[in-house]
Amino acid sequence: MNKIQKKIWMLATVVLVIMGIIWIALTYYNQKTQNQYNEILQRYIKMNEVTSTSQLVVTNLNNYLLEPSKANLTELNHSKENLNRVKDEVLSLRNTENEFDLTNYMNLIDSLIETTDRSLMFYSEKDTEASDKEFTEATRISKYISDMTLTLIDTELKTYDRFYRGIIDQSAEFKKLGIWLMLLITLLLLMITYWFSLSITRPVQLLTRAANELSAGRFDKEIKVDSNDEISFLAQTFNRMRININNLFQEIQQKAQLEHELQQSKLLLKESQLRNLQSQINPHFLFNTLNTLSKKAYLEGSEETSDLLVSVAGLLRYNLKWLDRAVTLRDEVVVIQQYMNIQKARFTDRLTLNMEIDEACLEVQIPGLTLQPIIENAVIYAVEPREEGGNIWFRIKDGDNQVIIEVEDDGPGIQEHKIKQIVEGELVQTDAASTGIGFSNVVKRLKLFYGMENLMDIQSHIGLGTKVVLRIPKTRGIEENAKTLDRG
Repeated sequence: MNKIQKKIWMLATVVLVIMGIIWIALTYYNQKTQNQYNEILQRYIKMNEVTSTSQLVVTNLNNYLLEPSKANLTELNHSKENLNRVKDEVLSLRNTENEFDLTNYMNLIDSLIETTDRSLMFYSEKDTEASDKEFTEATRISKYISDMTLTLIDTELKTYDRFYRGIIDQSAEFKKLGIWLMLLITLLLLMITYWFSLSITRPVQLLTRAANELSAGRFDKEIKVDSNDEISFLAQTFNRMRININNLFQEIQQKAQLEHELQQSKLLLKESQLRNLQSQINPHFLFNTLNTLSKKAYLEGSEETSDLLVSVAGLLRYNLKWLDRAVTLRDEVVVIQQYMNIQKARFTDRLTLNMEIDEACLEVQIPGLTLQPIIENAVIYAVEPREEGGNIWFRIKDGDNQVIIEVEDDGPGIQEHKIKQIVEGELVQTDAASTGIGFSNVVKRLKLFYGMENLMDIQSHIGLGTKVVLRIPKTRGIEENAKTLDRG
């Protein structure tokens, strides 16, 4: 049993002891008063029994004289025995107040018995007149006994009148004493309860104050609780926890500082890697494009050739100017249109481009030269190898917190293991016909740019075409991380 439980049991024991003492005192007083009442009542009953027994003796004597049977004689003798018995019991009621009256009372009882015996004797001797005379005397004595009983009872009432009044006064005083006693006990219990509750609540208040200090970030204040119970042990444990939290907090601060410095180094490294990746451009595309332009200039007039040259110039200018920085989707769409103008000139009706663009999404930031490699991949693998050419669908949709970009073709599809390598950024682009910034390069640049994984999803089935889905967040992850680190 713990110490707090002992305190509770001690308080309960004190309350039970006090209530037990009160109950015993009240029971003793009530029993004492009841015994006194019973004693007085028994005196009245015994005196009244003398009257009824004496009258019964006279009645039985009369019955016997009228009908001298053995049964009537037995009843008469029995009533005389009862009269002698109650006489002895009344004799025990003698006191200084009724001594004279009680002596006369005893004599009357003896006279009644003697008169009854003489009446029986004369009756047995056939002296009817003498027997009737004695019977009349017995009746008169019985009446005297009744009158004397009333006198004795009246004397008893006068004798115990003071006793009755004393009991009434004592009861009133006892009520007052009970009220004061209950008030005193209530006050005592309140004091004990207050002391007991204080021994528990004061340490709890100290713990609460210490908890508030800890919640406010003050870990240097020692917790002291002077109580010899479980709360003191809890305070000691709480104090050890405070020390451990303080040490841990200092360690976390040091680690956070180191992590901040490390994160800054990682950001610098990522930017460096991004620039390194963006610097990888294959000039073969330029040669291929110029070759196409030369053939066009030879076969057609100068107007279309001029448009192609404008598109090529814009594409080259974009590559040289924006390859190492973020651009908007609007810029990327313009580049794609310029690129597709060049490819349509090359493939004519074999290439069909369908564009669905949500204008509200075109201000979102994206790494430069991200979408052209994906479109270019579709042209190289879905259109160029096929004599009938192919179709490409380019869509930009709003997806709440992100922009969804889809590039879909109806080409031969991509094998699963290559899809996995592309998404994980492990596939090395070796095709000389592309710009050199292939799928894997795009995946790496997006991860570096946004600081996130799973930005690209490729859905493809052999013979049924390929769909590349980019889910671009509207807020750049690296910028948000940098802001968070600055705030930290």
